[in-house]
Amino acid sequence: MTTFQSLGLNDNLIKAISELGFETPTQIQQKAIPILLNGTKDFIGLAQTGTGKTAAFGLPLLQLIDTSKKIPQALVICPTRELCIQIVNEILLFKKHQKGIGITAVYGGASIGLQIRDLKKGTHIVVATPGRLIDLIERNAITLEEIEYVVLDEADEMLNMGFQDDIEFILKNTPNRQSTWLFSATMPSEIRRVSKKYMKEPVEVTVGKVNTGNKNIDHQYFVVPAQHRYEALKRLIDFNPGIYGLIFTRTKMDAQQIAEKLTREGYDIDALHGDLSQPQRDKVMGQFRDKALQLLIATDVAARGIDVQGITHVINYELPDDMEVYTHRSGRTGRAGQAGICMSIVHSRELGRLKQMERMVQATFHRSEVPDGKDVCRKQFIYFMDKLLETDISQGAYANYLPILEEKFAHISKETVLQKVAAAEFDRFLKYYENAGDLNIRDEKRGQRNSDFNRNKSHEYIGKGRDRNKIFNDGNNGFTRLFVNLGTKDGFYKASFLQYILDMSDLRKDVLGKIDMKEMNSWIEIDKKAAHQMIRAIDGKNFKGRRIRMNDANSR
Repeated sequence: MTTFQSLGLNDNLIKAISELGFETPTQIQQKAIPILLNGTKDFIGLAQTGTGKTAAFGLPLLQLIDTSKKIPQALVICPTRELCIQIVNEILLFKKHQKGIGITAVYGGASIGLQIRDLKKGTHIVVATPGRLIDLIERNAITLEEIEYVVLDEADEMLNMGFQDDIEFILKNTPNRQSTWLFSATMPSEIRRVSKKYMKEPVEVTVGKVNTGNKNIDHQYFVVPAQHRYEALKRLIDFNPGIYGLIFTRTKMDAQQIAEKLTREGYDIDALHGDLSQPQRDKVMGQFRDKALQLLIATDVAARGIDVQGITHVINYELPDDMEVYTHRSGRTGRAGQAGICMSIVHSRELGRLKQMERMVQATFHRSEVPDGKDVCRKQFIYFMDKLLETDISQGAYANYLPILEEKFAHISKETVLQKVAAAEFDRFLKYYENAGDLNIRDEKRGQRNSDFNRNKSHEYIGKGRDRNKIFNDGNNGFTRLFVNLGTKDGFYKASFLQYILDMSDLRKDVLGKIDMKEMNSWIEIDKKAAHQMIRAIDGKNFKGRRIRMNDANSR
């Protein structure tokens, strides 16, 4: 059996690891640590989120640092503030007995003045988000000349968020690095290009297969009419009373609206999206980590970098547009060897995409039925009774109140007491689900035929140029085509571009048709009724210092 000692780590690190309760290294740690301890080899590690990547690079960094030189020697780049803080906290635990090593976190949304002060005190390892690091470089508050080791953590997430230019800028400004270590859950072509440009004969290690999902996750899907998604969501939450989960939506408007609606109905839930200030975001995340919130509803962009242990369920309120995003969503549960469940609420027209995702993650997706009202009430009732039986009464002066209780209930039978307890707890549930209908779509074939028919119709027009435009701009169809001067050169991929335009305009995904992305610009098919709202929200705004132009393609 492989142990941490056999990987070549020093005694101080072994002692810290043992005190943390870790005995056996994970697969990525077994394969990465011996290579990284060499310090001179470029490295690519492909492994899913939650497989112990922070220790895989953090432990070697701590062993390689030269404490006699109080200058930044190692740089860890990650996509979000949350992940930045998490990495620092984990490395601090590992260095408990490794004295004299300074670690500094730099990220947006916090005082840059305080971060500059911390850097001036002297440090060895800098953990940073790309934007804040570049800001510090431009202010001459940090020099990367002496950086020997650069780690790119969650590299695919950073590229999806449009950080490719920033990453290349940082790599260009670390001319004396001995090695570059790249960790990612997936390996899109953009990462491959960056690695070829800035890495020399990297050792590549894959744990599991690229893009595949965690084998500890049970993938379930529920086929319901689109208009019943919210009811299905609510019923799935109620049917899993011990749930501690993440719910994903496509837009920030959906996230906020669903969170507000569920909050009014008594659920411990909050939303995480791009409209929140950093203090608001920190507050929500703090409550979720402390389990003051049972549920967190988020967009993909807002949820990047979140790493919370113990998440039992991930629920896709809608499927993501980018199939790779499904891997990231589902990977929030089933971590550290624990089992997890990923549920997707879908319409029959989405079954084809679901099959594609199933092939991509190489796992079986199980079709399940949204439970009926009686099943939900029964599940809640049993959960409540189990909690009642497990209640600890050893602490507190409950015995002092026993005579009062006995007197109060002397004339009532035990059965009646139990019924009253149940009524007090479940009256709301029983009334709500008394006449609950069946939410499941059962005539799958008809929905699939309609989906195939619509898909075949759309394929007829692909590549027909003006004829296709005419059809999508025909009054009977109700779609028009918008031009916008944003494209892949701006760091967008289809999923991130879709998220961006929907967040900017507060529109729903169902008003959009096909999106054609080019290097310098894009064309968007959109319901005519929603076109003006999108143009008004986006045209004239700034993106990375450049004015956005959006208009009706017919008017050009």
